[in-house]
Amino acid sequence: MHPSRRSQAELFTATTNFPGTTAPGRLPPPIPAAKLQQRPSAAASSASCSIHALLIALLTIALVSLAFLAVNSYTLPLHYNSCITAAPQAEELPNVYHSPEVFRLNYAEMEAKFKVYVYPDGDASTFYQTPRKLTGKYASEGYFFQNIRESRFRTDDPNQADLFFIPVSCHKMRGKGTSYENMTIIVHNYVGMLMSKYPFWNRTLGADHFFVTCHDVGIRATEGVPLLVKNSIRAVCSPSYNVGFIPHKDVALPQILQPFALPAGGNDIENRTILGFWAGHRNSRIRVELADTWENDTELQISNNRISRATGHLVYQKKFYRTKYCICPGGSQVNSARIADSIHYGCIPGENAILLCSLILILSDYYDLPFNDILDWQKFSLILEEGEVKQLKQLLKGISPEKFVSLHQSVVQVQKHFQWNSPPIRYDAFHMVMYDLWLRRHAIKY
Repeated sequence: MHPSRRSQAELFTATTNFPGTTAPGRLPPPIPAAKLQQRPSAAASSASCSIHALLIALLTIALVSLAFLAVNSYTLPLHYNSCITAAPQAEELPNVYHSPEVFRLNYAEMEAKFKVYVYPDGDASTFYQTPRKLTGKYASEGYFFQNIRESRFRTDDPNQADLFFIPVSCHKMRGKGTSYENMTIIVHNYVGMLMSKYPFWNRTLGADHFFVTCHDVGIRATEGVPLLVKNSIRAVCSPSYNVGFIPHKDVALPQILQPFALPAGGNDIENRTILGFWAGHRNSRIRVELADTWENDTELQISNNRISRATGHLVYQKKFYRTKYCICPGGSQVNSARIADSIHYGCIPGENAILLCSLILILSDYYDLPFNDILDWQKFSLILEEGEVKQLKQLLKGISPEKFVSLHQSVVQVQKHFQWNSPPIRYDAFHMVMYDLWLRRHAIKY
């Protein structure tokens, strides 16, 4: 063999002849695939285990962090940006309501949602839309007409309305000398026009409609329109059963003589040296019966408020400042401004079961007090039985000083509810009437 070739063959044999080979000069047999993948598979498995361990560690850290934050959220105060305003605290109300918390929640809902549609029909220069005046003992009716236009409750969209206001003023008719018969005809024709022109009355037969009247002529004029009295809500100053007042449907409108002659009475207990003051009519049966006993009594006094008002003197009003208890008899049709007078001047109203109305004219078997379903009158007035009137002085003297102080403080707290304003303000007489209407807004759909 050629030397160069031999050396190459020998070199080949030397390099390939190692343990595990089959024969010199031959290539080794192929390695099985399982053996080729043995070492890479072990490496991959080791890397995979490392990744899983890392993920588990990260997840554990995340869970621990979340648990730590959750626990600290109950113990550490939250810090807000200084420009964020905290939510207002719940308003604290005095304990003169049947349920202060219910009143607070319902009143807030009323302010946010209540809508009233005022029918735009009727000539404002005659008997519709505008009040006759805002003074005198029938000012409550006039103020309501004025306030409803100034308030947030009025809506021009009848489809958004909860209630519908019928703006007919019997007081203006009375001022123009209209007879009762003609008043009834005017009211009947006006309501009939609303029924034919609009679909709203017929949806509920008038159950979601209301009207306001404070003068006793309004009661007489509307009595001739039975569907109005029976179906719609009446806000009246004569809330007695003998005129068909229905407490769960109708609203007792407070009769308030505005403007008040003097400022409101406050915490002036030390100045109240007169035990009781009877602001009754000169010809009332009870006044005549008790005049001999009280005429010269320094503790219980009688005054005829008609004379003092007519002559313009302030004796009547000033006497309220010196009196502990004011006896509030009713007048014609049971309506009277004496209750609001007593409350304004800080004098505790003294009443029998019907505000002494039956004692004077035997007009009423029941008298529904203004806002009776809202205010707890037991907290700021005295309610006596009819037969207890002759023992009134002894009963009043038997009231403890602590009881009187509690009653007087409650009277001061409700004064704002018996005040009309223009424009209306929160919690005044207008808003309390609207709240009473709000409670009656759920009409039955026929």
